Amino acid sequence: MGEEQQDGAGARRVTLRDVAKLAGVSHQTVSRAINDKGEIDPETRRRVLDAARELRYRPSRFARGLVSSGTTTIGLLVPDVVNPFFPELIAGVIDAARDRGWQVVVSSAQDDVDREPELLRSLSGQVDALIAYLFQPDDVVAAAIGGVPLVLMNRRPRDPAFAGVDIDVETGVRAAVRHLVARGHRRIGMIDCPHAQDPARRAVFLDETAAQGVPVPDGAVVAVAQSMAGGESGLAALYATRPQLTAVLAFNDVVALGAYRAARDLGLTIPADLALIGFDGLSLGELLEPPLTTIYLDKRRMGELAVAQAQKLIAGEPAPLVLQGTELLLRGSV
Repeated sequence: MGEEQQDGAGARRVTLRDVAKLAGVSHQTVSRAINDKGEIDPETRRRVLDAARELRYRPSRFARGLVSSGTTTIGLLVPDVVNPFFPELIAGVIDAARDRGWQVVVSSAQDDVDREPELLRSLSGQVDALIAYLFQPDDVVAAAIGGVPLVLMNRRPRDPAFAGVDIDVETGVRAAVRHLVARGHRRIGMIDCPHAQDPARRAVFLDETAAQGVPVPDGAVVAVAQSMAGGESGLAALYATRPQLTAVLAFNDVVALGAYRAARDLGLTIPADLALIGFDGLSLGELLEPPLTTIYLDKRRMGELAVAQAQKLIAGEPAPLVLQGTELLLRGSV
């Protein structure tokens, strides 16, 4: 960013990162504080300016021009823009950013986890903060973003420098299991997606079925890829070993759509022969006949919460984890 400074022959070069380290904030926060941009907590600004004076940091004219002329920009990285889960999340981020006069740069890893560090490095050089739905571990992510404020989605950060917006999986899954049991189901299975790195759905499902007195036997939970094809193969695998199942919880609605198709191929009538519940609340589920019952998640609101978290990080304020709620949305498939 042209922020390096040298005060004479042989003198140590002082950078924004030096100031950030001394002040205990991100280098983006230092940029905004030094250039008197908004959204900075007064106490954080004072701490940054004190650190800059102590280090005798003087930003170059080039650096001043870069950080003072532009609008706040948020980088948003998602795994796959084609997946119907993400358009609503992206829309929520864009709407919340627009309300603040901010811009959003959207990028996609195209379901290639190995590309995440490269994309993070590229985005971090262009933005004031990042919002990302990632699979790489926190230490790899931290090395790639170079101190840019980061909000992790659908995940609880281990790195205290990161903010997070996670999903309240427990409330929704427990409500789904209780509803199935109340409707008389005693043989319930699950189609899980372990590669999605969201083990809470399976864990809560198994805990609640046990609590309701309907423990899940071996073979009644299958692992598949997170796709319609995965859901199709998952239901076929369940019925090959557990044909007595009367209800199935799918990892998400995309997987449930595949399971729906497999059920028809097996000659099963929904919900008379098989009750089926998805997760995410995608509008696509309404197009099925009968419509898909799902654990509803307000994805647009989730994006709005992420922008609010990013705003706190930019201002140098604490940004404790927030949860996006879920609820059982009854349609016709149970």
